[in-house]
Amino acid sequence: MRPNLPTLGGPPKRNPFGPVVAVSVILGAAAGGVWWWKQRMADVPMDVASQTVTALDAGTVAQAPVAPPAPTDPVKAAGLERASIRIEGPLETALIQASDATVGPALAQVVTRTLVWWVRVPGEILRGDTLDVLYQRRPNEEPLVYAVRFVSGKTGQTHRAYRFTPAGEPNAHYYLPSGDELELRMEKSPIDSYEQITSLLRDGRGHKGVDFRAPVGTTVRAPFAGVIKRKNWNFGSNGNCIELVESGGKGRRALFLHLSELPRTVQAGMRVSAGQVLAQSGNTGHSFAPHLHYQLMLGENRVLDPFDQHKTYRASLVATQKGAFDTEVQRLDGLLGTPVAGK
Repeated sequence: MRPNLPTLGGPPKRNPFGPVVAVSVILGAAAGGVWWWKQRMADVPMDVASQTVTALDAGTVAQAPVAPPAPTDPVKAAGLERASIRIEGPLETALIQASDATVGPALAQVVTRTLVWWVRVPGEILRGDTLDVLYQRRPNEEPLVYAVRFVSGKTGQTHRAYRFTPAGEPNAHYYLPSGDELELRMEKSPIDSYEQITSLLRDGRGHKGVDFRAPVGTTVRAPFAGVIKRKNWNFGSNGNCIELVESGGKGRRALFLHLSELPRTVQAGMRVSAGQVLAQSGNTGHSFAPHLHYQLMLGENRVLDPFDQHKTYRASLVATQKGAFDTEVQRLDGLLGTPVAGK
């Protein structure tokens, strides 16, 4: 006979307190978690806590802070370039190295127009002098220089000049920090208005006259009383031109080249008085841009410097323009930055 197997009874009775205990444990853990989270958030700054809660409520993962963009070069942001050099040889070579061969030679010519008012070029530009220039490239034109800072061993000074256009005036000029113009002006000048003197006898080019950059049609006057000796000789080089011999036997001769046109009334032998209108400036003959070439001679061969022959003065900004100029100087000085080698 088989032994009697134990009788399998029905399912065991469940304890009614088990589920209640489990639910209580779950609810207690949840409440504890909420309390812990609130305590943690109490120690976090409000703006950070709100950002974190928002991110978690949205079901997203908090992102790491994004680094701020790299600072923009203020010189480039202003649409300019800066050349900073210590001069150890030719100025043009140094500026080519500081910029490039496409702009360096022209930049050297433009910068020289400011340097000549402080030192003789190239003889008084010394090894170890430093130069900082703010400039703008222009297609098919020479670069536009906005500021020049030159530390000169010859003078022992730091020289500065800034390009500025006074309100209501047609031309920009270069000014010293004081508000005086960089360039000297001539009394009894042969030209009424001009933008810049682009050539002097002392600029090292071997040029025999002073070139005034001016729009075609600018009035040209006689600097002294005299007699017209000739006109329009060597037209291919000089363009429309006039030669005036001073009255009184002083022997000075004034040459005006590249004029736009000559009035029919201007003839050899004609007498003119000081300040009388002779013609208008132009761009005729061997000329690369509108300007007046003004040349003074003594006798047949001696070249005179007009800045030695004329009384000169420096024009200054009027008081109402000084505030705008000082603001521009501050802006340009900020862009120039620290001088070369910290000088």
